[in-house]
Amino acid sequence: MLNNYINNKYLANNKIEEMRENYINAKPFPHIELSDFFLIDHVREILNNFPDLQKINTYERKNKNEKKFGLENQEKMPKNISDFILFLNSQIFLKFLQKITGINETLLPDPYLIGGGLHETKKDGFLKIHSDFYLHQYLKIDRRLNLLLYLNDDWKDEYGGHLELWDKTMTRCDKKIEFKFNHLCIFSTDNSSFHGYPEPIKCPNEKSRKSIALYYYSNGRPKKELMGSMPNTTNWKSRSGKNEVDNKYTIKDFLRKVKILRSINNIFKKK
Repeated sequence: MLNNYINNKYLANNKIEEMRENYINAKPFPHIELSDFFLIDHVREILNNFPDLQKINTYERKNKNEKKFGLENQEKMPKNISDFILFLNSQIFLKFLQKITGINETLLPDPYLIGGGLHETKKDGFLKIHSDFYLHQYLKIDRRLNLLLYLNDDWKDEYGGHLELWDKTMTRCDKKIEFKFNHLCIFSTDNSSFHGYPEPIKCPNEKSRKSIALYYYSNGRPKKELMGSMPNTTNWKSRSGKNEVDNKYTIKDFLRKVKILRSINNIFKKK
């Protein structure tokens, strides 16, 4: 079934071992970028059927930290895109991800696509540098991986929108992932996996940055990755010498991370 979607060159055992080594040893945090990962016909069909998220979206973000659209609701997605996401959340693909990343804990999908699904950023949109929430809003399991598939086939470098991976001290961008057609990026998430595309996109009005985003979880994580006192929400970070983000933590953000206080958090949700 994997070869129904994935380029055969990535399925050989020696290639999987090579990808795992590259993933584990990557800086500034474990990640990998893979060109032409999926079969081109599938990705082309997804791009051709990608909806205008300004018209059909689950959410619109428009603030100091981000300016973009997202669609989490699979019922609003074209069937071929929804089917592709089902594959990315399938047992067979999860086991494949386990091999690539070397994560020991069993990986779990997110059937609710919280924060994931389809993403679209139009001209002047951006996503400031941040680390992500680390416990699932409903399932209370640990977020471990982000998977991003880029879709545009006519994207020019001068448009921007390339993904930046920053070091733990937020003093430098250690890696820039190109935004290009059928380019896949997978990376581990914790409280210092800082990433984003912070500069406003300079594409023409008729174009937009389109991607699929899937997040993967496990029931527990290594002790060295425990989040400490961090609130369970997006942690926005300004680049060195800039004042460009706004973190507005609420009591609910802190309650989400404390198991014994979840019942209190649920009271807030009902209000």
